[in-house]
Amino acid sequence: MKPILARWTESTYALMRVVMGFMLICHGVQKVFGLLGGQGNPHGLLILAGVIEFVGGLMIALGLFTTPVALLASGEMAFAYFLVHAKLSFWPILNDGEIVVANCFVFLYIAARGPGSLSLDAWFDRKHARLQP
Repeated sequence: MKPILARWTESTYALMRVVMGFMLICHGVQKVFGLLGGQGNPHGLLILAGVIEFVGGLMIALGLFTTPVALLASGEMAFAYFLVHAKLSFWPILNDGEIVVANCFVFLYIAARGPGSLSLDAWFDRKHARLQP
């Protein structure tokens, strides 16, 4: 059976990639700049996490180097879960880690699927293909 929104698959994937990238940017802005309810003055791993989230979120949203960056973001989410949330309880429902686990697997999916046709990666690929003899 054909999915109801089959003709919108690429558009909805691009929308998900952009929204997830934007959400990651917001978390990075909290950590690095102390905005959007963040604490500011980050140190140690918090700086690294903030930079991965801010720069990585921007790159994922734009679809630039999408596969390696999304894989890095997925790994960061897994690391964050076990470093912060799993100390409280293994179960995400009990340790407020549901969003971290969900993000981990969404970014893993993006890494596996790639940037999609509506991305800077695809645009550069098309441009490079036209320049090839």
